[in-house]
Amino acid sequence: MDLLINAGVFLYPLALCSLVAVAITIERLLALRSSRVMPNCMVEALLSHDTSQLQGDSRTVIGRIIAFRGERAADVEALNAFARVEVSRMERGIFLLEVIIGVAPLLGLLGTVTGLTQVFSGFSAETGLPEPAAFIRGIALALNTTILGLAIAIPALVAHAYLLRKVESLAARIGMGVQALTEDQSDQ
Repeated sequence: MDLLINAGVFLYPLALCSLVAVAITIERLLALRSSRVMPNCMVEALLSHDTSQLQGDSRTVIGRIIAFRGERAADVEALNAFARVEVSRMERGIFLLEVIIGVAPLLGLLGTVTGLTQVFSGFSAETGLPEPAAFIRGIALALNTTILGLAIAIPALVAHAYLLRKVESLAARIGMGVQALTEDQSDQ
């Protein structure tokens, strides 16, 4: 609790960064589940090239692609472009994690500089010694904001890397599915 109290005014932007990072991570983890992107039953149908019974829907990414294929049956280029748009939608919000990865440590550094400024401005001209209370507050601000900034940025970096890897993996599966759809379409 002292860590939060001694962070001063920097607590508010750091808390906002933390809340945004947690919200984006949870939302993307839920949105990028296999059941929401490309359920196993659809993967099996695409692998077996039995796409005739696949129905498009708006609940899954591959379902939206299949529905789009039903609307524009002969346009393979449009299908590939639509699939790229869907993959791009899967990356929604992840860029904010990048921003937080950069901003949180910088806010911590700003708190460090502010705290050290308080320490050095608290020196007495007569004695050359710092005022003990100002010295303690300044050092506490410097250290606590640095700790909080890094404590926010490090998990955000881990979440960012994991989510990007997950999107890449799902994009490869979607690419395979689109390829199966276009091959099935050219066979008809």
